[in-house]
Amino acid sequence: MERLPIRKETIYTLLEFYDLMARTRKVKKAMAEDIFAGRPGMENGRQDLNNALDTLLAMPRDGFDPLRLRQVLALDGKGVAVDLAYEKTELLKDLQFIDLDEASFVRFLGTIHPDFERYVQEGVCLLQGKRFRAFITDRDGTVNNYCGRYRSSIQSLYNAVFLARFARNACEFPILLTSAPLASPGVVDVSVMPTGAMILAASKGREYLGLDGKRHAYHIEDAKQAVLDAFNEKISALLEKPEKNKFTLIGSGLQFKFGQTTIARQDISRSVTEQESQTLLDQIEDMVRKVDPEGADLRIEDTGLDVEVILTFETAGGMVKDFDKGDSVRYLDETLGIGMEQGPHLVCGDTPSDLPMLQAAMEKNPDETYGVFVTKKPELAERVREICPRSVVVPEPDILVTMLGRLA
Repeated sequence: MERLPIRKETIYTLLEFYDLMARTRKVKKAMAEDIFAGRPGMENGRQDLNNALDTLLAMPRDGFDPLRLRQVLALDGKGVAVDLAYEKTELLKDLQFIDLDEASFVRFLGTIHPDFERYVQEGVCLLQGKRFRAFITDRDGTVNNYCGRYRSSIQSLYNAVFLARFARNACEFPILLTSAPLASPGVVDVSVMPTGAMILAASKGREYLGLDGKRHAYHIEDAKQAVLDAFNEKISALLEKPEKNKFTLIGSGLQFKFGQTTIARQDISRSVTEQESQTLLDQIEDMVRKVDPEGADLRIEDTGLDVEVILTFETAGGMVKDFDKGDSVRYLDETLGIGMEQGPHLVCGDTPSDLPMLQAAMEKNPDETYGVFVTKKPELAERVREICPRSVVVPEPDILVTMLGRLA
């Protein structure tokens, strides 16, 4: 993979920041490829990642932030404060991963998370000695730490190595199932694992990149797709306007998923005013009414940060519903020929939206389905154990990923 060296530089704008993070992905992916190809030179790229971290640390600070954790970047001609904790922390971990042997690096992770080893061992005891037929996991918040901006949520090198090693050595059908699109930007653009390490199932599994590198997609009726296409044309034209383009750069940005479109109207740093955010929501709702006046094909879900415009579909029983991750598990089982009636299977998630994955796997094989969920919410943990008794719950993605790395 051809790339230019990363040097310590001065970053002023959000676009320059995204460009820097995209270059770190190239560096880390090349390193991951070298590791799995057995090529020496773990230190190759170390200076690039160190320079990237130094660049982030040197960015202007937000003077109103008492903890001085936020940096100021230019967006739409104005300075906005952004929390870059994810990007800085993951780069720091990667440098530690490069410099230390694996056992020492895991001890380093243990200094960050309380009861780290206890949680890891609990999962290892449940799962050790098994080769999983299907390993199905969510990405953000499950096997990847949360980031405030999807475009810069570049997977860490240590994360890629542990996850890909488990996928290759302990699974027959390793599947990363995410709500994000495949590309532009999507899961392909933020993944560091060697190509073909996992099946990348995007857009809630309605499209996926197989281990052979070929793209496959769930069938959507032409008439329904035309309605979503009409909306996508309208939202694209609106966000091309100079005063609206900022919404493509904050938070989740603009993501054209297969069967769904996501538009950020705010981010966790509150980079736009509430009035601007509400105006965009009103405009989106008006566009949906115009392309789908009967409300037969599209549904809007507003999280306060993101607006999801979702195609509905009709089930075999005639019920109209959203496509969820349980539908995805059933679709992938059929199209990939997993044969989930045979086990064992491992399902990992971190939110209620991941529970349908666990439920679908239990429906296929109630006796050999295992679960690991990442959450600090007692009610979600209880629900996980109700659905799948062979489950453990951990508080951090680093714990789950270390657990998987140890099992391989």
